[in-house]
Amino acid sequence: MFTGIIREVGRVNSVFRSGSSFQISLRAKTVTEGLRRGDSIAVNGVCLTVVDFDKNNFSADVTPETLRHTNLEKLTPGDPVNLEPSVGPEDLFDGHIVTGHIDDVGEYIGYSEEKNSRVVEIEYPSSLEPYLVKKGSIAVNGISLTLADIKENSFTVSLIPESWRATTFAEIRPGAQVNLESDIIGKYVVSTVEKFLAGNKEAEDEMDADGLSRDVLKKNNFI
Repeated sequence: MFTGIIREVGRVNSVFRSGSSFQISLRAKTVTEGLRRGDSIAVNGVCLTVVDFDKNNFSADVTPETLRHTNLEKLTPGDPVNLEPSVGPEDLFDGHIVTGHIDDVGEYIGYSEEKNSRVVEIEYPSSLEPYLVKKGSIAVNGISLTLADIKENSFTVSLIPESWRATTFAEIRPGAQVNLESDIIGKYVVSTVEKFLAGNKEAEDEMDADGLSRDVLKKNNFI
């Protein structure tokens, strides 16, 4: 489990592809301290298992399923990545609960300046709509962020200067893919609501067509 508080920005050393197998080697300084083979590290929000490491580097295997739903396959040597080790029982719990299991990728549209923050806009796939709640949590490339505004196809989040400086947002450009993980608590809520609506023919027909949309929730007095 992770919290979405990035420990450091690492760099891609190399990527190795052979058929459907994929291994990534990363350069890091902080997250390798006390590291053990088999430990979990979130790379751009993706939970990966360390298979090899030394003082300033570590490697991890990536499954085809993970490649299909994340931006890891787009990485090339030199690219920056957000890194966070898994939470231990002695660690403070900041951010929010992040599993490291990415829902889908979105697209970084750009940002605007607002006083002492940058308002970032992200385009998201329709499959995430039921899990997005204003002032709720979302992990973008592993960063724990609060949803400021939600539009039909995009949402905004605000980053303070420290979050901008200490993550890959300082380097990525508009059009880049970003990994998105919605709040696990929201997923359980949606699952519960879907079970509650089971047997409601009108609601089921609408969910078959559009998923658990805001319209369905409004019609059934959930919001």
